[in-house]
Amino acid sequence: QVQLKLSGGGSVQFGGSLRLSCAASGNLGSITAIRWYRQNAGKQRELVAARTARRTDYEALAEGRFSVSTESAKFTNTVHLQMNSLKPEDTAVYYCEAEAYNGQVYRTQGTQVTVSS
Repeated sequence: QVQLKLSGGGSVQFGGSLRLSCAASGNLGSITAIRWYRQNAGKQRELVAARTARRTDYEALAEGRFSVSTESAKFTNTVHLQMNSLKPEDTAVYYCEAEAYNGQVYRTQGTQVTVSS
């Protein structure tokens, strides 16, 4: 079992920054990937970034503005999503998700990010 706790989020103005943190606990050795998603009401969920033990991949919406980092060398510990140069279109509910080696997926409750113009 893996437990995830998401913190961060809030409201900022255009061009501002926010950091989301996803703290994982439990069977950390089973985690193969940590992913960040976002979703707006009535829209499909969007992948923001994905981190594995070897690499971090960013979707076009995040490239150059968002970055993923971890507290330690183990990518499965607390994982941060630093969001800079935020735009109103980044407004959404953000989620952290962990995938285990057996395909099981764990997801946090969402946190609202609101960017005003």
